[in-house]
Amino acid sequence: MGLSEKDVDHVARLARIEITPEERSLYLRQLNAVLEHAAGLARVDVSGTPPTAHILPLRNVWRADEPAQGLTREQALANAPDKSKGCFRVPRILE
Repeated sequence: MGLSEKDVDHVARLARIEITPEERSLYLRQLNAVLEHAAGLARVDVSGTPPTAHILPLRNVWRADEPAQGLTREQALANAPDKSKGCFRVPRILE
């Protein structure tokens, strides 16, 4: 069961694009090729394959979430290009 030119016109209308007759023929061939490939995948026997979301086992690679000492104000401001009264100074963005 393949698509027809009417189907391609319908998809183009849904996508709100205009296509030329040449593009219609091209898209018809391409979309039919995609559907044939999907049909081939549907015929593959996967009855012995368990459902999976990922082919590799997943594991958490982050470090443990443990409290730690943060930066002092002086350390945080050490590389600031502009500072004033112990705070970062940035250009005004509002009038």
